[in-house]
Amino acid sequence: MEYNYIKALHLIFVITWFAGLFYIVRLFVYHAEAKQKPQPEQDILIKQYQLMQYRLWYIITWPSAVLASLFAFWMLYKNHGLLYAHYFQVKLAFVLLLYLYHAKCHQIFIQLQKNEVKHTSNFFRIWNEGATIILFAVIFLIILKDAINWVFGVIGIFAFSILIMLGFRLYKRIREK
Repeated sequence: MEYNYIKALHLIFVITWFAGLFYIVRLFVYHAEAKQKPQPEQDILIKQYQLMQYRLWYIITWPSAVLASLFAFWMLYKNHGLLYAHYFQVKLAFVLLLYLYHAKCHQIFIQLQKNEVKHTSNFFRIWNEGATIILFAVIFLIILKDAINWVFGVIGIFAFSILIMLGFRLYKRIREK
C-alpha cells in the first residue's frame, strides 16, 4: 500500500513538472515576441513575462522536478527489480533526456531573465514539442511495459508534431497576408 502512495505522489509531481515545462516554453515564446513590440509596450510585457517565468520556474517547475525525482528514487529503492527490465531501461534514457531538456530550459530561463533573447518564437514553438515527445515515450513505455511498442507511440507523436508544424506554417502565411 505504501508503494502505491509513493507512486501516486510521483505521478502528481511528474504531471506538475510537465505542466511547468510546457508553460515555461510558452512564456519563452511570448517573451521573444514581446522583443518585437514598440516601446513602452515592450518593457511592460517583458517585465511581466520575466516575473511570470520566475514564479513558474522556482515555485512550480523546479520543486515538481525535485519531488518527482525523490519519489522515483524511493520507488526504485522499494522495487529495484525494475532496473533490470528492458522497457524500464529505455524509460530511464528518456528520463535522462527530460533532465537535459529541463537543464536547457533553465539555461534559456536565465538568459531571458537578463532579457537576452537568443532564439526566435518559432524556435521556442518547436522546442516545446521536445517535452511532448518525451512525455509520450515515457507514458507508452510505462503503460505497455514493452521496449519495442513505445516506438509506435513516438512515431505517432513525431507525425503529430510535423502536422502541428505544418499547421503553424500555414497559419503564419495566412497571418502575414
